[in-house]
Amino acid sequence: MKYVLMFVETEEYANELRAMGPAELEQAYARVTQWFAEYADKVRGGSKLQPAETATTVRRDVAEHVVTDGPFVEGKEVVSGFAEIEVADLDEALRMVRTWPGCPVVEIRPVQVLS
Repeated sequence: MKYVLMFVETEEYANELRAMGPAELEQAYARVTQWFAEYADKVRGGSKLQPAETATTVRRDVAEHVVTDGPFVEGKEVVSGFAEIEVADLDEALRMVRTWPGCPVVEIRPVQVLS
């Protein structure tokens, strides 16, 4: 079964990262790198995203499309990265996510199979 893990950064977590010194930050990133190495046989792709303020959002209004700079919602949580995984079931995805050492929120969403 394929899932996308969306790594959601909270405002508090972003502030914690900004407050870290170089050595602490390096350790935090090393833990994330180790997590990806541990699950390399299950990760099919993914990436870190640029900050939310670099986003461009397109909304389809009734008569036209509206294009705006920035994230699609005003919020204190933004998706900062994602990974596509292939696992046996949701339970296995949950076991993986419970060991995620990065941002505090991970949304797990199944990939829809198009026929």
